[in-house]
Amino acid sequence: MLSNISLGKYYKADSILHRTDPRIKTLLYVVYLVVIFMIKSPIAIGALAGVILVQTIMAKVRPSVIWRTIRPVLPLSIFILILNILTIKQGNVIFEWKIITITDYGVGRAVLMAIRLVFLILSTSLMLTLTTTPLKIADALESLFAPLKLIKVPVHEMAMMMSIALRFIPTLIEETDKIMKAQVSRGADYDTGSFINRVKGYITVLIPLFVSSFRRAEELAVAMDARCYRGGEGRTKLNPLRIKSTDVLVGLFLTVCAAGLVVMDMSLR
Repeated sequence: MLSNISLGKYYKADSILHRTDPRIKTLLYVVYLVVIFMIKSPIAIGALAGVILVQTIMAKVRPSVIWRTIRPVLPLSIFILILNILTIKQGNVIFEWKIITITDYGVGRAVLMAIRLVFLILSTSLMLTLTTTPLKIADALESLFAPLKLIKVPVHEMAMMMSIALRFIPTLIEETDKIMKAQVSRGADYDTGSFINRVKGYITVLIPLFVSSFRRAEELAVAMDARCYRGGEGRTKLNPLRIKSTDVLVGLFLTVCAAGLVVMDMSLR
């Protein structure tokens, strides 16, 4: 059920990636985000898969957790795969029937886009959500964007909003699962019937979910107001971030791996 989805959840473990400074991991995530969309050759893609496997080992995340993380995006990946195969007309034709034309370039491009989406989710999870608590992510973003305070950008408030959004992804998934189970016990059916009827059936899930979300948002606002939260001005931190030598080594190692992937891809084109 939806409660088994690991996307957006923090995975508690004692690993080198868990202990790495969140600012280093945020910068590494940006680096790998660029690399994922830069490389194109199959060998470089395979090497990237190897690097992500190394990151998984460094994070000490079980394969079952990785599977539960990428499983929700697999339908979207398959949709992107089919859409690109049917819409890209460049290259040599390998299949043609009426209005359907499939080319070798279109298939290769479609597979690449689908793989990129899966790698993007894995990179986001391993570098951020699985190995970093929402509070540390907020602290890292606030620290990295601190120079923007000079032009009166509310950095602390922006980081706090992003942290709250990440924190409530698992909560909303669990709430959706509870609502669906409650509606099924009342006779709702989400698996049979036409596509239109099933879409209409999900309205019985969306309306209670929106009501619950607004109620949680109001409760959170009242709780923050009761604790005299007035933004980041003058606030101190219980555990301030400090970069250690091991953090630098992890950052350098994974940055060198990313640079190696780019060089490999450019040499294979």
